[in-house]
Amino acid sequence: MTRNRFAPRRLLMSVATLALATMVLSGCTTPRSTSTPTPVPTPTQETAMPAPTPAEAAARTELESMTREEKIASLLMLHIPGTDATAMRTFVDTYQPGGLIFMGDNIAGGAEDTAALAHAASPDARFPLLIGIDQEGGDVRRIRSDDWPSSLTLKSRPVEETERAFGLRARLLAQSGISVNFGIVADVTDDPGSFIFRRALGTTPEAAGERVAAAVDGEKRMILSTLKHFPGHGAAPGDSHTTVPATAESLEEWSGTDAVPFAAGIAAGAPIVMFGHLAYTAVDDQPASLSPTWHIILRDTLGFDGITITDDMLMLRNTGLAEYQDPSENAIRALAAGTTMLLFVLGSSPAVDGVDPTQLVADIGAAVESGRITEEQVDEAALKLLVARNEAARRSQPFN
Repeated sequence: MTRNRFAPRRLLMSVATLALATMVLSGCTTPRSTSTPTPVPTPTQETAMPAPTPAEAAARTELESMTREEKIASLLMLHIPGTDATAMRTFVDTYQPGGLIFMGDNIAGGAEDTAALAHAASPDARFPLLIGIDQEGGDVRRIRSDDWPSSLTLKSRPVEETERAFGLRARLLAQSGISVNFGIVADVTDDPGSFIFRRALGTTPEAAGERVAAAVDGEKRMILSTLKHFPGHGAAPGDSHTTVPATAESLEEWSGTDAVPFAAGIAAGAPIVMFGHLAYTAVDDQPASLSPTWHIILRDTLGFDGITITDDMLMLRNTGLAEYQDPSENAIRALAAGTTMLLFVLGSSPAVDGVDPTQLVADIGAAVESGRITEEQVDEAALKLLVARNEAARRSQPFN
């Protein structure tokens, strides 16, 4: 099977572009060109824009009817514990998120039961909620009946076995009403002491890249694949559930190592990338999830223009670090950096979590009013998610 391989050379050539972008972000300027400016094209010289797809047309119409608060709420993927369909529907009607993440506490019975819960939660059949799940297989699987091979064995098996395992996994998820799998670990490490070692699909960049691409190929017909945790946990020691792992690895080093599996998955067509709460201090001291620089690298250097989502935002607060104790401030920084969707794995109530989605939306709205986040950013993110939701509604499900 022939696969697109990522050429680190191409990424290195883009470092100069990144440096220029970073200068702009920090307020630096470059000398004005003294050359003759290129004439502005006349209307007859403009290239006709392609016609929007049915999903894009429907999404644009829907976006025009939404208030700012509804748009912001649609950028949230939330969690409510349990399998009570009525409680879940009330939660969705109250907070109007764009998605839900199903954890182990949302899984009871078989695929039909989970699908019924997912469908009951969606108030609009034209734009069903994005239902996400962490279904890597092996150590991380919310649906316990998934006994197909995982990274534990796939990293040492032929690449074709990865595609088959993730294809079977995706079929199960589609049958269960799941539309998004946070299941493809694109981190790479050969250190058995790393918390991500058992979950990584390879111990070298090339091996991991081949298997990441194969996993995307296996899933792509049935669900939306997600690559995680950008820009890569392998080089940063520590567990991001309780700390902000950090590495001094340079951008040049990253381009030939941790970048490779992400680039391979993007080339294979992965539509979602999850940002990790980890820092490459030689690039940006901030966690990548809050970093405009890393969002630029993903977009301009790796060429990804799909949906980005944060890892669980409560993980930042769980570090105990003072600057991450305000969930609304963390959310504002992530959106301002360029993320599309915010993931909050909430517990039983705002009193328990310290996070009220209504207050979260209000605080983000205030950030829009103050100019920290632009209206255009909100609209662009909301539109991307509406397109994905409408495409999910249109996708046939010949997987039963």
